[in-house]
Amino acid sequence: MDLHIRFCTAPITRPQPLPADSPGAGARAEFYGTVRGTESGSEIRGLRYEIYESMAEKQLRRILLELEVQHPCTAVSVVHRMGEVLAGEAAVYVGVTSPHRAEAFGMLSALMNRLKKEVPIWKAEVLAC
Repeated sequence: MDLHIRFCTAPITRPQPLPADSPGAGARAEFYGTVRGTESGSEIRGLRYEIYESMAEKQLRRILLELEVQHPCTAVSVVHRMGEVLAGEAAVYVGVTSPHRAEAFGMLSALMNRLKKEVPIWKAEVLAC
């Protein structure tokens, strides 16, 4: 599986480059996780993300390789924002190519569940003024 992981401070634009096509890829799926304008019922301006980059990349690679057993994919690209991300902006992007849609959707869902629990990325609310 071809893996691309990047952390950035610049906005994640649409569209992001999808992982490269391969002869065995019949499905391409994308996920953009955006910041909501409310958190726990209160209006917020955005979220501030802190990332322990080297450990986060190591954890993401480990998770993706483990998930590949159940959700075989040809390539996965992950882009995660650092610093302040305003409401409405994407905080994370994941693009997947795989032989079939079930693997692509399974990888996206399982990866996002584990990313939130296991990867050293912290967020704090930035309150609206």
